[in-house]
Amino acid sequence: MRYRKSISLVGVIFSSFLFFFINFKTNAASALAAWLVTSDGTLKLRTTPNIELEAYYQSGYGQKGDRVWIDFPGELSQPRKLSGNGPIREIRLGKPYKGNTRLVVEFDPRVSLNPSKLRLLGTSSDSWELRFDGLNSTGLKSIGEGILLKSSRDQTIQKSSLGLQITSLKNFQSSSLPTVQRGRFFIVLDPGHGGPDSGAVGINGLRETDVVLDISKTVERYLGAKGVKVLMTRSVEKDVTLNERVVMANKSNADAFVSIHANATRGFRTDVSGIESYFFTGFYGKKLAAKIQDELLYVSPGSPDRGVRQSRFFVIRKTNMPAALIEVGFLTGKYDSKFLAQESHRTKVAFAIAKGILNYLRESY
Repeated sequence: MRYRKSISLVGVIFSSFLFFFINFKTNAASALAAWLVTSDGTLKLRTTPNIELEAYYQSGYGQKGDRVWIDFPGELSQPRKLSGNGPIREIRLGKPYKGNTRLVVEFDPRVSLNPSKLRLLGTSSDSWELRFDGLNSTGLKSIGEGILLKSSRDQTIQKSSLGLQITSLKNFQSSSLPTVQRGRFFIVLDPGHGGPDSGAVGINGLRETDVVLDISKTVERYLGAKGVKVLMTRSVEKDVTLNERVVMANKSNADAFVSIHANATRGFRTDVSGIESYFFTGFYGKKLAAKIQDELLYVSPGSPDRGVRQSRFFVIRKTNMPAALIEVGFLTGKYDSKFLAQESHRTKVAFAIAKGILNYLRESY
């Protein structure tokens, strides 16, 4: 009986963005058993039977080539990199967060894939194929690990097709962001916590300091690409007091201040998720928070809107420019933490924050 699960790597359709949650122990062995990139440009996989996969495409930028990666439940014991050949630059196997395995295929920067033609097909309960359609496979030699075929086959395969949605990050390039006058604006970005202060710690040990620093650095790159000058209150894992952050911002004569955080609940309530943005006072502070909130909700379908709220947080109360404090989701929430643990989602969050800031600047000056 033919078993076909298909995953299309297409542009993000937010109204139907689906993820499948798998009940694997975080210390379980990786569900990826074997993989092979064939000389004709096909990725073949063998996995634990009857699992769901999450796969992503990101177009290249700078010196980086197009990338396709697939996430598997269960933790890889030994992260590693393998040199590619022909059109493939490198293949990486890692564990981007606890209880997860990621297989990344990065192509030569000269390669341009069409994500709408990339489909990951389930050909049996434990076998998958992804053909890099249109790839010039000249010079490509087979690369792989493990044994793809097993002696016995699962004969209890279901016929039904699973509607899996795969994320394309192609639409999250700086060229898609609003344009402002280059060199005109100055923003202070404040990644919360740092150093010995990890902030919130969520499901699978996901730490606020790591999440928000990664997001903030990406926001900085997005804004810099649009000609906006950015001051980071911290760009490495170090302790910066609240007062130091405020002094740094007030000396900068910046146009706006944005503090980036991730939330947690008392009692570790996994049922609570959502996005919220704060301002202290004034029309422009509220407008800044609202613009960012709108964009965050757009890239986070299914995460509740907890609103734009007024608050007396020290860093937005003591800064002398329009200021907002953003909570990008709950690390303790089963829904939010699943996304925030993923590099692809953090890229979208950063894109949304940058877009909200740029929209604010365009409409306020």
